[in-house]
Amino acid sequence: MDNRIIIQNSIDYIENNLKTEITAAELADTAGFSIFHYYRLFQSVIGVPVMQYIVYRKLIHAIYEIACGGKMTDVALTYGFDTYAGFYRAFKREFGCTPSAFLQKHHPKKPYKINLFQEEHIMLTHKKITEILTYWNLEHETISDIYYEGNGNKNENAYYVGNEYVIKFTTNIGKLKNHMELSKSIERIGLCSATPIKTVNDEEYIRDGELYFYVTRRILGHQMSSEDIYEGDYPEKSRFVGEIIGQLHLALKDIDAVVNEANLYESVTNWAIPIAQKILNLSDKECNDYIHTFGDIYDKLPKQIIHRDPNPGNIICNKNSWGFIDFELSECNLRIFDPCYAATAVLSESFTNSDASKLDKWLQIYHNIIHGYDSVVGLTNEERVAIPYVLLANQFTCIAWFSTMDKYKDIFESNVNMAKWLMQVWEKLKIQ
Repeated sequence: MDNRIIIQNSIDYIENNLKTEITAAELADTAGFSIFHYYRLFQSVIGVPVMQYIVYRKLIHAIYEIACGGKMTDVALTYGFDTYAGFYRAFKREFGCTPSAFLQKHHPKKPYKINLFQEEHIMLTHKKITEILTYWNLEHETISDIYYEGNGNKNENAYYVGNEYVIKFTTNIGKLKNHMELSKSIERIGLCSATPIKTVNDEEYIRDGELYFYVTRRILGHQMSSEDIYEGDYPEKSRFVGEIIGQLHLALKDIDAVVNEANLYESVTNWAIPIAQKILNLSDKECNDYIHTFGDIYDKLPKQIIHRDPNPGNIICNKNSWGFIDFELSECNLRIFDPCYAATAVLSESFTNSDASKLDKWLQIYHNIIHGYDSVVGLTNEERVAIPYVLLANQFTCIAWFSTMDKYKDIFESNVNMAKWLMQVWEKLKIQ
């Protein structure tokens, strides 16, 4: 039997019984193994000891309920901690700060059920990371978890190392090499980028089991967020986003790198639209009109290497410079994909049907991103026509992708609502 099936059954049981006492003995017995063998099996699949995993799941569920208004002491007791002091110590040990400090900085989302067959889910202990860091002589540096600004979700594939470094890991060597090659090329022309640091043996990465590890310097500065763009002088902020994406594209245009070539039109028409049509209840005429119009101009649209994921969280700014992180998804695609993706990323993280004023503001943000991009690269007439179609292509793709992922149920529903709204305001999306 696939070990993932055994462990999936375990983590499903854990998730359904977090408010009760769960022992390794009962999990091992249910799986049909000795405790010793079960311990090894669980850690080999998940990356951390089973009891540490159980505590972690209890903590993230508890902090979410506290964020929703639950009393700290009551929630702590509900999840099996004998006292609030015990919960407090466990939380600080796991997250590196107190529950109150965490809630001041983050807005936790409802934890999702992990599906080992839908995602790469590997948790690593700080002890294991320390062992890996010996390859860089960084084993004495403090290791700290990375949390996404705004939602409080933990980055499961990277850690801060001291104040100057980041260690990342992946099972996909292709994505790793993508990031390395592009980040080095971008740094050579004077832009900030998270370039790999060589090991003591002069290697850019190391392999441990199925995982590839690499270390980069940490780009210090402010990590942008969608909420940042909505606040204050949002026209200037959104235009800035468009401008720096344009400047990034000018740099990437001259880079000779081997990346995957994507055909957005074929992907959307052959895969995404058939799925999205049923979910959005679109007529054949609506789909055919979209396909024919987009298809007529697609081959005329400029293509080049793009970032592919320029959401605000991947933009780092400080007083003197700016930079992009995470080039793992970079590919050769329509250049207008990036500014369109940035605009929908802002909409995705901030979208609510009930907040009409915010939606109106987003339309201005969207146009300013596009105008900022245009001021740097100079859009063609065909690109101006195609931009609303690329916006919707991104939504169709997201709907099709997230519809199969239990982890992203909330994101799936958000993208469905986004697509419906974008089609309602179609005329306002056109670029003059």
